[in-house]
Amino acid sequence: MESVHLNETIAAALRRERTRAGITLTELARRAGLAKSTLSQLESGGGNPSVETLWALAGALGVPFSRLVDPPGAAVRLVRADEGTPHHADDADYSATLLAAAPPHVRRDIYRIAAEPGDTHHSEPHQPGTVEHLVIGSGRAEAGPADEPVELGPGDYLAYPGDAPHVFRALLPGTTGVIAMDHS
Repeated sequence: MESVHLNETIAAALRRERTRAGITLTELARRAGLAKSTLSQLESGGGNPSVETLWALAGALGVPFSRLVDPPGAAVRLVRADEGTPHHADDADYSATLLAAAPPHVRRDIYRIAAEPGDTHHSEPHQPGTVEHLVIGSGRAEAGPADEPVELGPGDYLAYPGDAPHVFRALLPGTTGVIAMDHS
């Protein structure tokens, strides 16, 4: 049931943001590098979009990722450690769970991440001016700019440009952390 609710949230957000941007389904699909049929299915509440697909759509729409997956919320919000909907990457055992999206006048999103050793998760550049702030909670990871990743352990903090290619690779099982993204 939870994935049905998420699909409805994504569908409504895609229609809302595409309409706001004043672009057609065909044009958004072209900008995001997706088939028009795939986008049509997502706007109808079908499909199971990957993190990469949602990032591509957010980038093509010029909005933060969170605007596509997080419905408007209440003033007080509690997300327990085992709650939320993880969005899984295609290229690595990596997931990001949106914890808080910035309200319209603030441009910041917060994600809880979980990853296992194996393949590196490669992220394409986000909107110009984006900065990512990462704090590792458990395990060890190599993260940051694709050409200069840094090894981090529990409690380590790293800020890096999110508007350039960047990576995340778990070095130990059970690696977790929190990423805050500032969008300018």
